[in-house]
Amino acid sequence: MTKKISFAELEAMRLAPYASKSFETKGRRHREAEHPFRTPFQRDRDRIIHSNAFRRLEYKTQVFVYHEGDHYRTRLTHTIEVAQISRTIARALELNEDLSEAIALAHDLGHPPFGHSGEKVLDRLMKDHGGFEHNGHSLRIVQELEKRYPAFDGLNLTWEVREGIVKHNSEHDRPGMNDDYEKDRPPCLEAQIVDIADEIAYNNHDIDDGLLSEMIDPDALKGVELWNGYFNEIKAAHPDADFKILKYQTIVRIINAQVTDLVDTVRAAIEEKGIKSLADVRAGKKAIARFSPAMEKKNRQLKKFLYENLYRHHRVERMADKAERIVTELFNAYKRAPRLLPPRLCSLIEHSGREKHRVICDHIAGMTDRFALDEYKKLFDPYEKV
Repeated sequence: MTKKISFAELEAMRLAPYASKSFETKGRRHREAEHPFRTPFQRDRDRIIHSNAFRRLEYKTQVFVYHEGDHYRTRLTHTIEVAQISRTIARALELNEDLSEAIALAHDLGHPPFGHSGEKVLDRLMKDHGGFEHNGHSLRIVQELEKRYPAFDGLNLTWEVREGIVKHNSEHDRPGMNDDYEKDRPPCLEAQIVDIADEIAYNNHDIDDGLLSEMIDPDALKGVELWNGYFNEIKAAHPDADFKILKYQTIVRIINAQVTDLVDTVRAAIEEKGIKSLADVRAGKKAIARFSPAMEKKNRQLKKFLYENLYRHHRVERMADKAERIVTELFNAYKRAPRLLPPRLCSLIEHSGREKHRVICDHIAGMTDRFALDEYKKLFDPYEKV
């Protein structure tokens, strides 16, 4: 009979000494027995995928509202792309793929409808009541708002996944972050690479969606070094290929170049800093995962181009203005008349002592674009059925 090898032994054999081992986790808020054939981080991943908040990402804006076209990214497809890139990077660096995947799948759970436009509006409306920030709200979802277990609220994820969520893409304090998550220390490398994978994913799929929508002029991209070099290379090799194919192949090469640069730069930093353990990763003041200076310069140029040519495009600005009006009027209507809320939420405000503004904020933040648009019509269109 073949000897059975434990998960702990497999991770010790397969992962780098500075990787996060699932059976060295700092644990869950509520004690649970371990699963016989899934590691703690694999269970976290599965709990996130099966959550209501994860499914709602299908109809939440990335850049384009869901009804503008079937082929644009949504918050869900973006999340899947981030998870895929994160796993690739983690595997190359001998990190814990399951942990990176779980953090990536959870990193945008707290986004409200209409993307960052919706986030800005909710933060303004909640200015005197604790504000709103989507990373902090993602943590609230997995710790409190999801209701799936009789013994506790939330998903009861491991400390490492929760830390990766609340520290996502920030070197600064976040609302709700406290010493429970070692706020003055960088997170594990698995969380750090998710931050960069997120940026790689959205920069490149925003080029794709921007070209598809015709908001980005292909000729304007000639001034973007990352795009132009690879596009000309593909065009020279396949002069008769359709632009759509040239576009896809150029984006594939940009993603590959950025992932390769990140892996090489992290490996060099690990060697240079003499990092031998997870404690060494956390000991520094700054994150280790970053692009090389040359790639960072090219990436900044790409981000500047997208900001000026896509995110500030008049069609995006018009949708942002519409989103502000919708979210603001929904919030004010619920605040004025809490009985417009679902009965369960109205009861929370009236009988449990929950702060009215936060209940309303949680409700709106959980809405999809589609639900928010429908609710707006139900409340303000006299001819719409309530």
